[in-house]
Amino acid sequence: MAGVQGALSRVFFLKTATLICLVLFLGACEKVPEEMPLITGMAEVNGTRLYYEVAGKGDPIVLIHGNFGDCRHWDDQFEVFAKSHKVIRYDVRGYGKSSLPVQGESYGDHDDLKALLGYLGISKANIAGFSMGSGIAVDFVLAYPEMSSSLIPVGPWVSGYTSPAAEEIWKDLGKISSIVKESGTRAAAEYWINAQTMSSMVKRRITEIAYDYSFWHWINEDPRRYLDPPALQQLTRISLPILIITAEYDVEACREVADLLERTIPNARKIDIADATHYMFIEKPAEFNKAVLDFLANI
Repeated sequence: MAGVQGALSRVFFLKTATLICLVLFLGACEKVPEEMPLITGMAEVNGTRLYYEVAGKGDPIVLIHGNFGDCRHWDDQFEVFAKSHKVIRYDVRGYGKSSLPVQGESYGDHDDLKALLGYLGISKANIAGFSMGSGIAVDFVLAYPEMSSSLIPVGPWVSGYTSPAAEEIWKDLGKISSIVKESGTRAAAEYWINAQTMSSMVKRRITEIAYDYSFWHWINEDPRRYLDPPALQQLTRISLPILIITAEYDVEACREVADLLERTIPNARKIDIADATHYMFIEKPAEFNKAVLDFLANI
């Protein structure tokens, strides 16, 4: 009997010791991160109201969306980047949840961004923008270099650029106002999206976002103000680190702008994502995100 009790005691001891070791081991492992806090709000700046979202800690990066869209363009980047950076995404004036422009009141998107960062208490940030947003990003770093850590133009654009390929874009865009007036905003969104190359998955996402756009800029005289002289004539002034991201099947004019930026700006680095379109950050988010995070980690 004593032998049985001794054996049972040894088994109990071994199980208890194993459990203690397991608890200690798990305690030493990295804990599952708590739910990432998200700050949202409306910034009353520059005579308008801008919707914004902020998450994460660290070196700030601003994400500026493209035309016919809003900050949801960056859904595949926002939380990923927030693991190592403070990420700010917002709706440009006239888009998403931000206020519409006021007819006859001139404004600059780059000035709105400066005011937003001031409102958020951010003195300097990495500035990333997609398509239309990349044009805003370029204008911003030229107007406010002291507030800019780096520039990341995606599917890039620069105000003042022209070429036969660019003229084709303006020709297509020129039809949108009449489509909105004759057939409504959904028809205009579908016209623009169907004119581009993208996967069915991207098309669904982009269409959903574009359906929410008011198309205010296409049915009113646009009061937006750009740099004077335009950014195209000032590119040699940019001296901060720049990562240009385009794609194999990007819009032709945007590929031209990517080459122009690489040739013109000292130490510019260009990435050309294979087998992807203008929306490469949605089609290939893992590759895109790694490229951006690697760039930010080495500047």
